[in-house]
Amino acid sequence: MTRLFNDPAVFADEMIEGFAAAAAAWVQPVPGGVVRSTRAATPSVAVVIGGGSGHYPAFGGLVGSGLAHGAAMGNLFASPSAQQVHSVAKAADQGRGILLAYGNYAGDVLNFDEAEARLTAEGHDVRTVVVTDDIWSAPSERRHQRRGIAGDLAVFKIAGAAAEAGYDLDEVERVATLANERTRSFGVAFSGCTLPGASAPLFTVPQGKMAVGLGIHGEPGIDEIPVPTADELAAMFVARLLEETPEGAGTRVVPLLNGLGGVKYEELFVVYRAVNRLLAERGLHVLEPEVGELCTSFDMAGCSLTLLWPDVELERLWTAPADAPAYRKGIAPQHERVIVPTHAADPDAIPVGSPESQRTAAIVGAALDAMAEAIDAAADELGRLDSVAGDGDHGIGMRRGVNAGRDAARAAIAAGAGAGTALTRCADAWSARAGGTSGAIWAAMLRELGGSLGDDTAPTRTDVAAGCSRARDAVMAFGKARVGDKTMVDAIVPFAETLNAAVADGRPLADAWSHAARAAQTAADRTADLAASLGRARSHGERSIGTPDPGAISFALLTRTVHTVLAEPQEEQ
Repeated sequence: MTRLFNDPAVFADEMIEGFAAAAAAWVQPVPGGVVRSTRAATPSVAVVIGGGSGHYPAFGGLVGSGLAHGAAMGNLFASPSAQQVHSVAKAADQGRGILLAYGNYAGDVLNFDEAEARLTAEGHDVRTVVVTDDIWSAPSERRHQRRGIAGDLAVFKIAGAAAEAGYDLDEVERVATLANERTRSFGVAFSGCTLPGASAPLFTVPQGKMAVGLGIHGEPGIDEIPVPTADELAAMFVARLLEETPEGAGTRVVPLLNGLGGVKYEELFVVYRAVNRLLAERGLHVLEPEVGELCTSFDMAGCSLTLLWPDVELERLWTAPADAPAYRKGIAPQHERVIVPTHAADPDAIPVGSPESQRTAAIVGAALDAMAEAIDAAADELGRLDSVAGDGDHGIGMRRGVNAGRDAARAAIAAGAGAGTALTRCADAWSARAGGTSGAIWAAMLRELGGSLGDDTAPTRTDVAAGCSRARDAVMAFGKARVGDKTMVDAIVPFAETLNAAVADGRPLADAWSHAARAAQTAADRTADLAASLGRARSHGERSIGTPDPGAISFALLTRTVHTVLAEPQEEQ
């Protein structure tokens, strides 16, 4: 378990600060992560990678010459926010375009896509390559749904080498895409990982058993089998991966044997001994293998094997020099030390709302205070629900988000903001601090509600109901989830529909909200009967039956909490 920490809520922030100080020869901190502290004389395409913290050397440890130019580093096991990705990408950009590369997880896709749209609107040329190497997370006919695990390194290394060689953005994107298409991974675990401050691991494996097909965020394996010998594990790895040899692959292969944090190098070498022999017996020529910790999961006892089948061009890029804090190959060129501007702008001035909207903003502030208290009390249970088929970070993310959002809204309200601005500031802070899927979704909802309430007048109950409908529509468009997918949408839709119907019937807002909150809770409870079909829990859909969706439960909890504030004596709108 993780033993050395101060406050678990700021573990990732303190870790990034310490990493940047220790690795100052390669990186410098910027808002949202790190970028290189050196730069070549000739500008290149900027390769920007990223994901949640807790996977070192991914992602910050892979920033350096011949590899990535920047890494957006989210909270523990949570994707970086769109603001973080945008900040890092702008700091890394050298004027020749930006390639975003990351593992295929719902929160990462949402936030990186939002950052890409913002960067494109600002005039940057941006492309994306999503890594999908984990063969156990989806069948071959749905490769686009597979997770990205230790195969990240193969894609990042080839993209970074191409940029270093002077490739333009089209060509960097092409070779990174080809590398992903030719990379396959398969992982196992003997025990789960424990996040800082947690009293138990995110999942457990029965004594004498091994979880097969695990994820790197604490997602449990797809199956459990008796623990094999090192040679038997190597045989399982090789046989299963070679079943998915890419079309057109040759006889040269790059093996990456990755330790997930709790398996020592000596053990990995024993496994690799057999991997190397088995590949040779199958007529394959091994090219510059890697054995060690490449993409970890805190103290998880486990390992994975990745195979990359390179063509001549990919082989040249894989073997090219690199020099990063946690990955070095050959003799990389020495670049000039620079201080990169971070483009961190001061927040816009707070517009002063009308007296009527300021009174509504005070209610918003009280509601956010109550929401923060409710999530603080429920965070551990939300994490437990999330750990059944997901990665167990929902409670942590919600706590970070709601507290940051409350603080930002309170600061805006103190400066005279109306309800719309207070909610918009709340949304920005919630997204930036929480990261992940839920951070992006709550930010979208709060922005839409803020847009309906505005800063100029006292909103009517119809305005509130319309804002909740806009929030529902934004979330469904954003994440593509529908009722029945076992997500937060299962609670959002009945809430918005019930609220609008009750308001249309002439009910006072507090009464209408009460009916809607009950509908949300009923729907959230019923998600226990559903199998997850989206997000990280998708690969454990059947395992999720019997446990309600944590996002739906937290949404229902907060709607009930807001009702306690609306029910207090106040002027009826």
